[in-house]
Formats: sequence, C-alpha cells, structure tokens
Amino acid sequence: MDIYLILVIALLILAVGDLVVGVSNDAVNFLTSAIGSKVASQRTILIIAAAGVFAGAAFSSGMMEVARKGIFNPSFFSYADVMIIFMAVMITDIILLDAFNSFGMPTSTTVSIVFELLGASVMVGWLMLRKGDHTELELWDLINTSKASQIIAGIFISIGVAFSVGALSQWISRLWFTFNIRRGVKKYGALFASICMTIIIYFLVIKGIKGANFGKEVSSLFLSNVWPILGGTFVFSFLILFALQRMAAINPLKIVVLAGTFALAMAFAGNDLVNFIGVPITGYQSYFLWQDSGLAAEAFSMKALAQAVQTPKELLFIAGGIMVLTLWFSAKAKRVTDTSVKLGSQGAVDERFKPNLISSGIISVANGFANFFTAVVPNKTLAHIDARFKLEEVTESDKPAFDLLRAAVNLVIASILIAFASSLKLPLSTTYVSFMVAMGASLADRAWGAGSAPYRVAGVVNVIGGWFLTAIAAFSAAALIALIISFGGNWVAVALFVVALGALIHSNRRKK
Repeated sequence: MDIYLILVIALLILAVGDLVVGVSNDAVNFLTSAIGSKVASQRTILIIAAAGVFAGAAFSSGMMEVARKGIFNPSFFSYADVMIIFMAVMITDIILLDAFNSFGMPTSTTVSIVFELLGASVMVGWLMLRKGDHTELELWDLINTSKASQIIAGIFISIGVAFSVGALSQWISRLWFTFNIRRGVKKYGALFASICMTIIIYFLVIKGIKGANFGKEVSSLFLSNVWPILGGTFVFSFLILFALQRMAAINPLKIVVLAGTFALAMAFAGNDLVNFIGVPITGYQSYFLWQDSGLAAEAFSMKALAQAVQTPKELLFIAGGIMVLTLWFSAKAKRVTDTSVKLGSQGAVDERFKPNLISSGIISVANGFANFFTAVVPNKTLAHIDARFKLEEVTESDKPAFDLLRAAVNLVIASILIAFASSLKLPLSTTYVSFMVAMGASLADRAWGAGSAPYRVAGVVNVIGGWFLTAIAAFSAAALIALIISFGGNWVAVALFVVALGALIHSNRRKK
C-alpha cells in the first residue's frame, strides 16, 4: 500500500474540513456590515455573498505560491520532508480554527497558515540539520526569510492601516452626510454611491486582474484602458443610480452595500483560498512530481515547487462550491459574525466583554488626544463638527446596529485594501483588515460612548489578543506535530489525521 497516496488523500479530506472551519470564521469579514445595517433579508445577503465567494474562488490569482515557496525554500527539502510539513500544518489548522469558531471569536486564517508553515518548516529543517543534511547551511537558509518577513510584516502593519483608514474615511463620510441619512442621501446619495462603485471596480477588477488567469489579451485590454474604464464606470453608475433613486425611490446606499458585500466576499475568496487549499493542492501536485521521478521519497528534491505551477480550475470550482455551502449552513459563522456586529453597534447591546487594564489605558490615551484636539481647534469649528455628528434616535424595535453609510464605508475600504494586497500577491489577513476597518469606523462614528467605550475597547483588545495567540499557538503546535510525525513515521500522521477529523465532527455535532 502506498502510504504517500494515503497521505495525499488525507490532505484533500483535511482541505474540505479546513474550508468548512475557515469559512465559518471568515464569513464575519463580509457579512458583518450587511447584516449589521439590515440592508436586506439575511437570505438575500447570503445569496450575494455566496456569489462573490464562488467568483473569487473560481478566478483566484497566483496566491497558491505562498504554500509552495513563500515560507520555506523547497529546493532544500525532499518529498518526504514536505509531506511531514503539510500534514502537520493541516492537522494543526483544522483543530485551531475550530476552537476559535466554538468560542465565537474571529481570528485570522492567514496568520494560522503562515505561522503553521513556519513552525513545521523550522522543526523539519532543524531535524534535517541535526541528522547531518545540508551541513553547509544554517537553519534560516532553509526558510524563505525575506518573503516570510514581508508577509508577516504586511499582516501586522495592516492592523494599524485598516483602523486608521477606516476611521478617517468614516469621519469624512459622516461629516458629509451627518446622521440624517434620508436628507443626506436625497442630496448626495447618487454621487457618493457612484464614487464607491468606481473605487470597487478599480481595485477589484483593474488591480485584481494582474494576477488573474484570464489570459494576457484580456489583462492588457483592461490595464491599458484604466482611465476610460473608470470614467465610464463613474458616469454610468451615476446615471443609473440617480435614475433608480428618483424614479423607483431606491436608496443608492443599499446598492453600494450589496455590491460591496459581493466585492468583499470575492476579494476574501481570492486572497484567502490559499489558506484552505494551498497546502493540500501543493501536496497533491508534489505527489505526481515524485511519482514521475522514480526516486525514493527521501531522495527526491522538491525544487520544482519553486517554479510557477498553475492550479487546476476544477479544484478551484470545487473549493468555491464547498465554501458556498458552508456559508449557507454554518451555525458557527453566525455566532462569529454576531461578535463583530455587537462590537460595532451604534446603540446599547448586551456587551460580551468586561473592561480590563489594557482597555482602560487605551481609553486614557484617547481622551488625552481628544482633549488636545478640543484645545487647539476653534470653538466655532468644534460646534459645527458636533452638529454634523448629532445622532438621531431610531425608534424601531428592530433597529439596525449601524446605518447604511457606515456599512458602505466598511465594505468599500476593506475590499480595496484586500484587493490591493492580492494584486501584490501578499496573503493579507482579511479578518484583520475587515475587523479593524469596522472598529475604526465605529470609533469615528462615536459609537463608543463614555458608557460603552470600556466594553468595546476591551472586546477589540480580546480579539486582537486572540490573533497574537493564534500566531504563537499555530507555530508551536505545527512544530510539535511535525516533530511527532518525524519520529513516529507516516502512519502516525494518518492516526493524527483521524483524531483531528473526529474532533471536528464531534465539535460540530455538539454545536448543533
């Protein structure tokens, strides 16, 4: 019996499980704004998000290279080595993400996969050097330190960038519209919405098409006519939205939120699909490379992974289908989404988190900046700004957590940041970006009042703390499992696969 064929089958089964637990956690990224603003029925929102997810998966760019050569240098590893790495990564990933889902905490599938690859690669590399392989090299020579550092730095820098850009964009938008949305939309709705639609088209299509597999002719056509396409998009969007607003009384912001939900779901799938199927597909393709060589698994170098390898379209379509089904039926996705909606709510909610020392310190610093701002800005200007931010009470019993303007800003800013990162082939954390944009917009919208701020900030601190815990746990657990497989052999890997799969099934049954 070919043990490596069994391992490849196990990787593909784990890929299905990883898609389920990954999408259950990452659904929060593109559902929070639409659900929180109650732009449409939950069924409609899910249909639009599902279409975006499937489109993003089907037209996924060259992000799969991260699993092949983004973290470790494959030319120094044999086929036997990379299979240990891949099994350790997938077993760790499925257990770790399911644990976060069970607690309703949004975490980063990108951070999980990057640090799992790093931990398993470091452990296997260390064992190789300990055995006397590659005596001329140091441990860090086996790791693609430049690319790994770039990826990790980009992930963590995105926290501050997303929060700042989200806060600034929301502050400007609210200053423009005020909380009297009906009056603001009547005056500026079509103009604002057409600007948003143009931005979405630019970053999702123009920027995203660089890495897409559409063919060079289509890419050249789009990229050589950027400004005419954008100008035409703006004019066409404005005319259509203005006509719909005047003739059919359709709120342009609703169209932006629904289009933004599709765009963010598509950007998520295009960027994050590598997190779920990058490792299994690389293991699947590596198996056939090894089989064609006729060499022993320990003797076959995986330097072929350093070359560009096209991911089969059939596998992308299958992955997209699994993601859509998960999005539709996952109960855990609903609970994770609820966490982000409550943390961004404009009104009082049943707060999930208690104030702590860190949140109190952050609020003290923020109050200091606020006091400085009020001291240097003229009173007349402050009064004008306060008037623009005067909250109008919503009397409906089933009122939304926040309005359509904030939902539109959340979706547009998050989707353009993620699409831009995808164009650079950087696996940005869609969770970090989406969550921090939403929190920045909440702050700018004065959703964090004196009473709720300690709880909201504590919630954000808890979630961010969970992100750092993800990185540490992912690195350590993957390294430990790689060590166990290295000493126990491939049949131990099969046993661990069975345990991980059993734990996932048990967890989901208990949740139901």
